[in-house]
Amino acid sequence: MALSVSADDFAALEERVLRAVSLVKQERQARAAAEASASQAEARAAKAEAEMHDQAPLMERLQAEIRSLKAERDHVKGRVERLLGQLDALEL
Repeated sequence: MALSVSADDFAALEERVLRAVSLVKQERQARAAAEASASQAEARAAKAEAEMHDQAPLMERLQAEIRSLKAERDHVKGRVERLLGQLDALEL
């Protein structure tokens, strides 16, 4: 039992195989690009997290300084208000 394939059938089969190979290559390239992109995103996220961790002590120190400056401002405000009160009392 011999299987005969015409030249047109063989050319059509060859074309389908070439398209399938091309699609597989494109899919592999797309997958590699997606993996590279995901890897880069993970690296950026890890770097940002490390920088945030490194900056935490500075942020805490700055917050403490802000609290201290606010307390000092409130103290100075109270002193100025007392002085203004004394000046008002002199003008009576």
